[in-house]
Amino acid sequence: MKRLTVLYDETCALCVRCRDWLLTQEAYVELELLACGSEEAERRYDWVPWLGEELVVVSDEGDVWAGAAAFLLCLWALVEWRPWSYRLSGPTFAPLAERFFHALSSSRRTIAAWFAPDDCPGGSCRVRYGGGHYR
Repeated sequence: MKRLTVLYDETCALCVRCRDWLLTQEAYVELELLACGSEEAERRYDWVPWLGEELVVVSDEGDVWAGAAAFLLCLWALVEWRPWSYRLSGPTFAPLAERFFHALSSSRRTIAAWFAPDDCPGGSCRVRYGGGHYR
């Protein structure tokens, strides 16, 4: 495996911040971060049932991970965080990691409001991009 495509929700401020953080990390494999609502994502991954509902990671070999498994795979791809991916996926911490990711994912709109409270009217987050534009 040489490349992973991370499909994230570009309408969620928390997801965009996580994307930005991933872009700053040194990785063992190439990471492509692709907005799940983009035409490119729909063209390439319309067959993925969780697209837009969960964090999704697709390998260059066609394997797909969603939710907590996708989160752990993102950690596995990173130089500094690979040891944590092994710890969190082991029998002792896997149930905790699963519950943590589920809680985070199901509350991401609320958490995102902490980052951009004025940009999330009615729970529909919009993130300010360069030039003051919203998406």
